[in-house]
Amino acid sequence: MATNPQNGPALINAAPEASGERTKKAAVTRALEAFAARRRQKRLLELIDRFDWDESFEYKQARGCD
Repeated sequence: MATNPQNGPALINAAPEASGERTKKAAVTRALEAFAARRRQKRLLELIDRFDWDESFEYKQARGCD
């Protein structure tokens, strides 16, 4: 799917220099990948907050380690 970002030409033009990429397309692709990765990380952190942790659990003992 082709997109045509028209709301931020200054950002699009600055993206290659800021990202170290050679082209605008590569810079935008890198930015979108980073955005998606951060969102996935945020969702995982929110999920972790839903669990109750047992501070007394001995994980080494459960693995058979002494």
